[in-house]
Amino acid sequence: MAPAPAKPVPGWPGWIDLASPHTETARAFYSDLFGWSFYTLSLPDYGDYTVFSLGDVQGPEVAGMQGLADDSQPPSWTCYFKVEDLRTAVDAVKAAGGRELTPPADYAGLGSMALCMDPEGADFGVARLGNVIEFGAANRPSTMCWAELACRDTGRARRFYGEVFGWRAVECEYHGSVYTNWELGDRALAGMVSMDHGWPPQYPAHWIPYFWVDDCDASAARAAELGAAVRIPPTDVRPGRYAMMTDPSGARLAVITPRTTAGPGGAA
Repeated sequence: MAPAPAKPVPGWPGWIDLASPHTETARAFYSDLFGWSFYTLSLPDYGDYTVFSLGDVQGPEVAGMQGLADDSQPPSWTCYFKVEDLRTAVDAVKAAGGRELTPPADYAGLGSMALCMDPEGADFGVARLGNVIEFGAANRPSTMCWAELACRDTGRARRFYGEVFGWRAVECEYHGSVYTNWELGDRALAGMVSMDHGWPPQYPAHWIPYFWVDDCDASAARAAELGAAVRIPPTDVRPGRYAMMTDPSGARLAVITPRTTAGPGGAA
């Protein structure tokens, strides 16, 4: 992800949060792996919500976490994208072929958000500009620096996200494979990979966050020691060296050591 605009801009990642069946385990895992601290907010009608911060508890906010709504919900990270008006954004999602999973709602004065699903079945969120809870830090070590969509019909995904957020899909080739960068203006903010025959047939489309680490190999090894399953071992790609894993509860994430100080988007 290239350096974010100085002021919030619609269409950019604005927040991520984790739904986990074992919040205590997740707190320990991410605090050790990324050096995060955390505090817990008790939200009327919504229960406890964990806010992760960079460094100590007074540091900038980098992510959130809540328990699973029910046993049928899989552990997962949700990426939220900034919008000016939630109702307009959700209507655009539905008009482009997506679904509204939860209607726009205000979470105890911390922010207004809604959950959606794209036509490929990947969940994501939209968050109103100016929320109290949004990234205090991103695109720097120990924070999210990239978001990536994995899906099967990349053409349909291009049309959908172009209509909803105004993103432009730019393809690049690397070692015989095609990778798509999502761009807004002159900045890359996310990517997309095609789920080809190498993926299990029933594996769902999904968004996955990438976290910036100083040493990909050391972070992947430490994650495994902490109970993660490393699905793709440290591998060199054009933007840097990355590894993909599931945390101890099964939520997907990736770590990357970028080749440039601009982050993955600046090197893509």
